[in-house]
Amino acid sequence: MANRRQCAVLAAKRIRSQLGSDDETSYGEHSTAKTSPTETVALAKSLSERKERTAEVRPSSHDASLGSAPPSKRLKPSRGSTTKPRNLPHLQKQLFGASCETGMEAHVCQFPLRQHSLVYHRPLLLQGPIGKQGRAALLTWFDSVSTRRRMPWRKDWIDPRKHDDASELRRALSVRAYEVWISEIMLQQTRVAVVIDYWARWMTKWPTIEQLAAAGEDEVTSAWRGLGYYSRAKRIHEAAKMVVQDPSLRGLLPEDAGELQARIPGIGKYTAGAISSIVDGNVLRVLSRQLGILGNVKSDKAVIDLLWAAADALVEAVVLETPGLDEAGIPRPSDRPGRWGQALMELGSTVCTPNPDCAACPVTSTCRAHEEGKVLAAMQGHCGEPVGQYASGPVEIEDICSICEPFEHIADDASAGNEVATTKAPACGRTQAAESPFFSSRTSSGPGKDARNWAESDPPQAFKVVASHARKFPLKVVKKAVREQETIVCAVRRSSDGRYLLQKRPEKGLLAGLWEFPSYIIPDGSDTSGTKRKHIASEFATGLFVSTDRSAGARRSGTARASTPKMIKHVGDLGSIPWVFSHLKLTMHVHIFQLEDDDVSRPMALAQAQDAGGCRWADAESVEQESMGTGTC
Repeated sequence: MANRRQCAVLAAKRIRSQLGSDDETSYGEHSTAKTSPTETVALAKSLSERKERTAEVRPSSHDASLGSAPPSKRLKPSRGSTTKPRNLPHLQKQLFGASCETGMEAHVCQFPLRQHSLVYHRPLLLQGPIGKQGRAALLTWFDSVSTRRRMPWRKDWIDPRKHDDASELRRALSVRAYEVWISEIMLQQTRVAVVIDYWARWMTKWPTIEQLAAAGEDEVTSAWRGLGYYSRAKRIHEAAKMVVQDPSLRGLLPEDAGELQARIPGIGKYTAGAISSIVDGNVLRVLSRQLGILGNVKSDKAVIDLLWAAADALVEAVVLETPGLDEAGIPRPSDRPGRWGQALMELGSTVCTPNPDCAACPVTSTCRAHEEGKVLAAMQGHCGEPVGQYASGPVEIEDICSICEPFEHIADDASAGNEVATTKAPACGRTQAAESPFFSSRTSSGPGKDARNWAESDPPQAFKVVASHARKFPLKVVKKAVREQETIVCAVRRSSDGRYLLQKRPEKGLLAGLWEFPSYIIPDGSDTSGTKRKHIASEFATGLFVSTDRSAGARRSGTARASTPKMIKHVGDLGSIPWVFSHLKLTMHVHIFQLEDDDVSRPMALAQAQDAGGCRWADAESVEQESMGTGTC
């Protein structure tokens, strides 16, 4: 009976949605509104603070990886569960506008289906005294931990009021922005401990953006060796030259995140936000938990825009708390917005990680995910009731959230020992109305105190329940299966001088523009036995030193093997080396050859297939210094 009622209520909602589609506050399936995050007061008033770099970024992804990732079948929404807010600007104003600070109660979701309204996602960090205390607690926490990881790019804020010389100030800002930019790109998919050494060597070699712009492409690529994604080094170099040559920039990176993304090669939305000290992948995870948004922060535009708008609103709130105003009544430039951005990023990279340490978090009192976890722990009998008093009553059907994914579709985290036993109900679309006694308004004794007080009185099992629930935010999606590929690598050594043949990869695609030993991709489904690989390697190596037509004719006539001893000698099979890229698992079968015919010194096939600079001979030391990839890209 209850299930029928839920489906009937959902049907009523659909009819209402169709009848009221012209209402600016209605929400439907086909969202056409396009929004971008509003520019913050802080970033508009403080150029230097936007360049303050933050903590480790580990995004899942580089900016180019923001394309849709295929969702898990278990997360596939039902036919009626794809509704998104029709009017995103209105929703953002509703959630983050000044009016949201009055008359707000912080409600806990209704379980087991996690029913809640859209206004549930109003940030508690913006709500009156509890929000002010939370913002202060986060800044205080960051000040106490900011130097622990000793990141050399994290430096004191450049106060423009302390620089009388405008050119000197511009120079200082240019260097700081450049340092932050390089660290930000290096930190993508690379641990802080590894990046520190790379960054220090880079800055020793090219301490200014002008010196980087004057460097050679191969030199820059070589310095990037070991970090993977070599196209990033190329884009950094191109961007440096553009910034130096641009008459309006003159060596100073744009101060605004939108301008950074629009004008600088290789900088997307995430990187621009991180460089400008707004938001990065770590911050999206923190805000997803703070706001209780169970959505895809990598490819769901509605979710991403909502979190960016929340980040902007929080920065503005922090700026408005800056002591003192200028003559125009605007907060004076200060280090507060930069410290705030860094604090969120530091929290996401050290505490609010994919596997969070909620007991160490300074802002659990404003965290929706944490409060929900406490409710679940209480429901399972692991602790007393959460802070606050329970009240019953269903969520109004018109107000049910259409941003979050259905909670009943989210599998329990096996690594947590299945502490959270959610009940899966028959799916009647994304939103289902249900009556539950677990709809509580909460009170707090102050930011950061709830977790510690709660920790003192409740057992460890309750912590596991809370952490397990927090891990569900943001929504996890199943990654696409990594494609596998095998390739033959031929290291050809010239007997006359001991040099090795290198060829340059195409300027686009995997490892673009890097030097490598001549390689041949084995077609899918081919015989890859050891004997067959040796035959393929010998045929391919021989073909390098004859014209393309002759090489093809030799393959057709079967004379390739007969000519091999006259030109090159197969020395041995050096074994197979696996290379794991983010999207490709490559197995390289390496064979070494000796070129015996000194008269044949030019690889004709390569020369015909590529331009004059497409191949060259290099000694062993030069080969070792080449940026040929690390296999961990």
